Amino acid sequence: MMKNNLRLLTTLLLAASVSVAAAEHGAHTPPHWAYEGQASPEHWGQLSPDFTLCAIGKNQSPINIQGALKAQQSKLLLHFEQAQQNIVHNGHTVQIDVAPGNTLDLGQERFSLQQFHFHAPSENTIDGQQFPLEGHFVYKNQEGGLAVVALMFQEGQANPELAKAWQHMPSQHHRAATLKRPVDIQALLPEQYAFYRFSGSLTTPPCSEGVVWLVLTQTASASAAQIQQLRSALRHTNNRPLQPLNGRVIVN
Repeated sequence: MMKNNLRLLTTLLLAASVSVAAAEHGAHTPPHWAYEGQASPEHWGQLSPDFTLCAIGKNQSPINIQGALKAQQSKLLLHFEQAQQNIVHNGHTVQIDVAPGNTLDLGQERFSLQQFHFHAPSENTIDGQQFPLEGHFVYKNQEGGLAVVALMFQEGQANPELAKAWQHMPSQHHRAATLKRPVDIQALLPEQYAFYRFSGSLTTPPCSEGVVWLVLTQTASASAAQIQQLRSALRHTNNRPLQPLNGRVIVN
Protein backbone atom coordinates (compact mmCIF):
# COMPACT_ATOMS: atom_id res chain seq x y z
CA MET A 1 0.00 0.00 0.00
CA MET A 2 2.86 2.35 0.92
CA LYS A 3 4.53 1.73 -2.44
CA ASN A 4 1.29 2.38 -4.29
CA ASN A 5 0.81 5.66 -2.40
CA LEU A 6 4.37 6.74 -3.20
CA ARG A 7 3.89 5.84 -6.85
CA LEU A 8 0.66 7.87 -6.99
CA LEU A 9 2.30 10.84 -5.27
CA THR A 10 5.21 10.74 -7.73
CA THR A 11 2.81 10.65 -10.66
CA LEU A 12 0.86 13.62 -9.32
CA LEU A 13 4.06 15.63 -8.75
CA LEU A 14 5.28 14.91 -12.29
CA ALA A 15 1.91 15.92 -13.75
CA ALA A 16 1.99 19.14 -11.73
CA SER A 17 5.51 19.99 -12.89
CA VAL A 18 4.52 19.39 -16.54
CA SER A 19 1.46 21.65 -16.11
CA VAL A 20 3.62 24.40 -14.58
CA ALA A 21 6.17 24.14 -17.40
CA ALA A 22 3.42 24.33 -20.01
CA ALA A 23 1.92 27.37 -18.31
CA GLU A 24 5.32 29.09 -18.12
CA HIS A 25 6.12 28.56 -21.79
CA GLY A 26 2.55 28.92 -23.07
CA ALA A 27 0.87 26.80 -25.69
CA HIS A 28 1.97 27.60 -29.24
CA THR A 29 -0.79 29.53 -30.96
CA PRO A 30 -0.47 31.19 -34.36
CA PRO A 31 -0.03 34.97 -34.18
CA HIS A 32 -3.18 36.98 -34.72
CA TRP A 33 -3.37 38.78 -38.05
CA ALA A 34 -6.17 40.76 -39.64
CA TYR A 35 -7.12 43.14 -42.44
CA GLU A 36 -7.67 46.09 -40.11
CA GLY A 37 -5.98 47.79 -37.17
CA GLN A 38 -2.62 46.92 -35.63
CA ALA A 39 -2.58 43.46 -37.26
CA SER A 40 -3.40 44.71 -40.78
CA PRO A 41 -1.36 43.80 -43.92
CA GLU A 42 1.21 46.59 -43.51
CA HIS A 43 2.12 45.08 -40.12
CA TRP A 44 2.08 41.37 -41.01
CA GLY A 45 5.85 41.13 -41.39
CA GLN A 46 6.39 42.36 -37.81
CA LEU A 47 3.80 40.12 -36.13
CA SER A 48 5.96 36.99 -36.10
CA PRO A 49 9.36 35.75 -37.35
CA ASP A 50 7.33 33.25 -39.39
CA PHE A 51 5.74 36.15 -41.28
CA THR A 52 8.97 37.88 -42.35
CA LEU A 53 8.37 37.25 -46.06
CA CYS A 54 5.24 39.40 -45.87
CA ALA A 55 7.60 42.38 -45.43
CA ILE A 56 10.79 41.42 -47.30
CA GLY A 57 9.67 38.94 -49.96
CA LYS A 58 10.36 39.88 -53.58
CA ASN A 59 7.79 37.61 -55.23
CA GLN A 60 4.68 38.55 -53.30
CA SER A 61 1.02 38.43 -54.31
CA PRO A 62 -1.35 39.92 -55.31
CA ILE A 63 -0.19 41.95 -58.29
CA ASN A 64 -1.56 44.15 -61.06
CA ILE A 65 -1.48 41.97 -64.18
CA GLN A 66 -0.33 43.97 -67.17
CA GLY A 67 2.18 43.70 -70.01
CA ALA A 68 1.83 39.91 -70.18
CA LEU A 69 4.09 38.17 -72.68
CA LYS A 70 2.52 35.82 -75.20
CA ALA A 71 3.87 32.32 -74.74
CA GLN A 72 3.14 28.71 -75.59
CA GLN A 73 1.71 27.48 -72.31
CA SER A 74 0.65 24.06 -71.15
CA LYS A 75 -3.11 23.77 -71.08
CA LEU A 76 -4.89 23.47 -67.75
CA LEU A 77 -6.35 19.99 -67.49
CA LEU A 78 -8.94 20.03 -64.70
CA HIS A 79 -10.84 17.04 -63.37
CA PHE A 80 -13.68 17.32 -60.86
CA GLU A 81 -15.47 14.85 -58.60
CA GLN A 82 -18.83 15.59 -56.98
CA ALA A 83 -18.50 14.78 -53.27
CA GLN A 84 -19.19 16.25 -49.84
CA GLN A 85 -18.13 19.85 -49.29
CA ASN A 86 -17.99 21.85 -46.05
CA ILE A 87 -18.24 25.63 -45.86
CA VAL A 88 -16.18 27.34 -43.17
CA HIS A 89 -16.12 30.92 -41.90
CA ASN A 90 -12.60 31.25 -40.45
CA GLY A 91 -12.70 34.98 -39.71
CA HIS A 92 -10.50 35.85 -42.70
CA THR A 93 -12.56 34.39 -45.53
CA VAL A 94 -15.36 31.99 -46.36
CA GLN A 95 -13.79 28.74 -47.50
CA ILE A 96 -15.16 25.54 -49.00
CA ASP A 97 -13.23 22.39 -48.15
CA VAL A 98 -13.46 19.59 -50.69
CA ALA A 99 -12.98 15.84 -50.70
CA PRO A 100 -10.07 14.27 -52.65
CA GLY A 101 -10.46 13.64 -56.37
CA ASN A 102 -10.33 17.13 -57.91
CA THR A 103 -7.08 17.46 -59.86
CA LEU A 104 -5.12 19.91 -61.98
CA ASP A 105 -2.55 18.68 -64.50
CA LEU A 106 -0.09 21.40 -65.45
CA GLY A 107 2.63 20.18 -67.78
CA GLN A 108 4.04 17.06 -66.10
CA GLU A 109 2.80 18.00 -62.64
CA ARG A 110 -0.41 16.90 -60.97
CA PHE A 111 -1.98 18.98 -58.22
CA SER A 112 -4.96 18.15 -55.99
CA LEU A 113 -7.56 20.72 -54.97
CA GLN A 114 -7.51 21.39 -51.22
CA GLN A 115 -10.12 24.14 -50.88
CA PHE A 116 -11.44 27.27 -52.50
CA HIS A 117 -12.23 30.60 -50.87
CA PHE A 118 -13.18 34.16 -51.71
CA HIS A 119 -11.91 37.74 -51.45
CA ALA A 120 -14.07 40.84 -51.76
CA PRO A 121 -12.97 42.95 -53.50
CA SER A 122 -10.47 41.11 -55.71
CA GLU A 123 -6.83 40.95 -54.67
CA ASN A 124 -5.25 40.74 -58.12
CA THR A 125 -6.17 43.36 -60.68
CA ILE A 126 -5.99 43.17 -64.48
CA ASP A 127 -4.72 46.28 -66.27
CA GLY A 128 -5.59 48.23 -63.15
CA GLN A 129 -9.16 46.93 -62.97
CA GLN A 130 -10.31 45.59 -59.62
CA PHE A 131 -13.24 43.18 -59.50
CA PRO A 132 -15.86 42.98 -56.74
CA LEU A 133 -15.08 39.33 -56.00
CA GLU A 134 -12.23 36.86 -56.58
CA GLY A 135 -12.20 33.11 -55.97
CA HIS A 136 -8.99 31.22 -55.18
CA PHE A 137 -8.83 27.48 -55.88
CA VAL A 138 -5.84 26.17 -53.93
CA TYR A 139 -4.08 23.08 -55.30
CA LYS A 140 -1.14 21.11 -53.86
CA ASN A 141 1.20 18.55 -55.44
CA GLN A 142 2.86 15.57 -53.75
CA GLU A 143 5.94 17.63 -52.88
CA GLY A 144 3.82 20.27 -51.16
CA GLY A 145 4.11 22.80 -53.97
CA LEU A 146 1.10 25.07 -54.41
CA ALA A 147 -0.79 26.35 -57.44
CA VAL A 148 -3.71 28.77 -57.20
CA VAL A 149 -6.32 29.12 -59.93
CA ALA A 150 -7.93 32.56 -59.55
CA LEU A 151 -11.37 33.43 -60.92
CA MET A 152 -12.68 36.98 -61.15
CA PHE A 153 -16.37 37.76 -60.75
CA GLN A 154 -18.19 40.65 -62.40
CA GLU A 155 -21.34 42.04 -60.82
CA GLY A 156 -24.33 40.84 -62.82
CA GLN A 157 -26.68 37.90 -62.74
CA ALA A 158 -26.90 35.72 -59.63
CA ASN A 159 -24.56 32.75 -59.72
CA PRO A 160 -26.44 29.46 -59.16
CA GLU A 161 -23.34 27.63 -57.93
CA LEU A 162 -22.48 30.34 -55.39
CA ALA A 163 -26.11 30.19 -54.28
CA LYS A 164 -25.61 26.55 -53.21
CA ALA A 165 -22.78 27.60 -50.90
CA TRP A 166 -24.14 30.94 -49.74
CA GLN A 167 -27.34 29.19 -48.58
CA HIS A 168 -25.27 27.65 -45.76
CA MET A 169 -22.75 30.46 -45.23
CA PRO A 170 -22.04 30.81 -41.49
CA SER A 171 -22.55 34.35 -40.25
CA GLN A 172 -20.25 33.87 -37.25
CA HIS A 173 -16.50 33.31 -37.12
CA HIS A 174 -15.17 29.77 -36.70
CA ARG A 175 -18.40 28.11 -37.74
CA ALA A 176 -18.83 25.42 -40.38
CA ALA A 177 -21.64 23.66 -42.20
CA THR A 178 -22.00 20.84 -44.72
CA LEU A 179 -23.44 21.84 -48.09
CA LYS A 180 -26.66 19.99 -48.87
CA ARG A 181 -25.85 20.35 -52.57
CA PRO A 182 -22.12 20.51 -53.39
CA VAL A 183 -20.92 23.31 -55.65
CA ASP A 184 -20.34 22.07 -59.20
CA ILE A 185 -16.88 23.59 -59.59
CA GLN A 186 -16.75 22.88 -63.30
CA ALA A 187 -20.00 24.83 -63.77
CA LEU A 188 -18.64 27.65 -61.59
CA LEU A 189 -15.57 28.08 -63.80
CA PRO A 190 -15.72 29.48 -67.36
CA GLU A 191 -15.76 27.11 -70.31
CA GLN A 192 -12.33 28.24 -71.52
CA TYR A 193 -9.29 28.06 -69.25
CA ALA A 194 -7.10 30.77 -70.84
CA PHE A 195 -4.95 32.25 -68.08
CA TYR A 196 -2.18 34.56 -66.96
CA ARG A 197 0.69 32.79 -65.21
CA PHE A 198 3.28 34.18 -62.80
CA SER A 199 5.23 33.19 -59.73
CA GLY A 200 3.91 34.63 -56.49
CA SER A 201 3.05 33.93 -52.89
CA LEU A 202 0.23 33.23 -50.53
CA THR A 203 -1.76 36.43 -50.05
CA THR A 204 -2.11 35.73 -46.32
CA PRO A 205 0.53 35.09 -43.64
CA PRO A 206 3.05 33.52 -43.75
CA CYS A 207 3.14 34.85 -47.35
CA SER A 208 5.14 31.81 -48.54
CA GLU A 209 6.62 32.24 -52.00
CA GLY A 210 7.01 29.81 -54.89
CA VAL A 211 3.25 29.63 -55.53
CA VAL A 212 2.23 29.14 -59.18
CA TRP A 213 -0.52 31.65 -59.95
CA LEU A 214 -2.96 30.93 -62.77
CA VAL A 215 -5.42 33.82 -63.15
CA LEU A 216 -8.21 33.00 -65.59
CA THR A 217 -8.82 35.63 -68.24
CA GLN A 218 -12.57 34.92 -68.46
CA THR A 219 -14.80 36.05 -65.63
CA ALA A 220 -17.88 34.65 -63.89
CA SER A 221 -20.95 36.51 -62.68
CA ALA A 222 -22.27 37.16 -59.17
CA SER A 223 -25.18 39.36 -58.14
CA ALA A 224 -24.80 42.47 -56.00
CA ALA A 225 -26.75 40.65 -53.25
CA GLN A 226 -24.37 37.66 -53.34
CA ILE A 227 -21.32 39.91 -53.10
CA GLN A 228 -22.88 41.86 -50.25
CA GLN A 229 -23.76 38.65 -48.39
CA LEU A 230 -20.07 37.70 -48.27
CA ARG A 231 -19.04 41.18 -47.17
CA SER A 232 -21.69 41.16 -44.44
CA ALA A 233 -20.54 37.79 -43.13
CA LEU A 234 -16.89 38.90 -43.01
CA ARG A 235 -17.73 42.41 -41.72
CA HIS A 236 -14.66 43.80 -43.51
CA THR A 237 -12.92 43.71 -46.86
CA ASN A 238 -10.37 40.89 -47.11
CA ASN A 239 -8.01 41.85 -49.91
CA ARG A 240 -4.29 42.30 -49.37
CA PRO A 241 -2.94 45.43 -51.14
CA LEU A 242 -1.08 45.04 -54.43
CA GLN A 243 2.60 44.05 -54.18
CA PRO A 244 5.54 45.19 -56.35
CA LEU A 245 6.25 43.06 -59.41
CA ASN A 246 10.03 43.31 -58.87
CA GLY A 247 10.87 42.31 -62.43
CA ARG A 248 8.74 39.18 -62.54
CA VAL A 249 7.48 38.06 -65.95
CA ILE A 250 3.77 37.46 -66.52
CA VAL A 251 2.90 35.17 -69.42
CA ASN A 252 -0.39 34.68 -71.23
